[in-house]
Amino acid sequence: MTLFSKIINGDIPNYKIAENENFYAFLDIFPVQFGHTLIVPKIEIDKIFDLPDHLLNEILVFSKPIAKAIEQAYHCNRVNIITVGLEVPHAHIHLIPTNTTSDLNMMKDKLKLDKTQLLEVQNKILSFL
Repeated sequence: MTLFSKIINGDIPNYKIAENENFYAFLDIFPVQFGHTLIVPKIEIDKIFDLPDHLLNEILVFSKPIAKAIEQAYHCNRVNIITVGLEVPHAHIHLIPTNTTSDLNMMKDKLKLDKTQLLEVQNKILSFL
């Protein structure tokens, strides 16, 4: 079972943003920007392009209202998608609020948010969903 499956199952505490029968969205606890959210399919498949076609299509539709909420919560130019996915062998996308390309740099130092700050980010995004 992957780390993300454990999060989806509730075995690991997380800051859930949204969920449906096929996907689970939660805050990245090592974000590159405030509002950085992960979208994960509930089935364990390593690579994003190995997802069945219907799930590959649906992941964007599921992500759209979340991205719009992040955009409102953090007044960014846009929310971008990154599919790095090397750390966990479970397909996922990163939704990252972006004003400049440097906001997407996954190699820079991550934000160090405590539980209170993560709850604030979660509630801020949820208030726009």
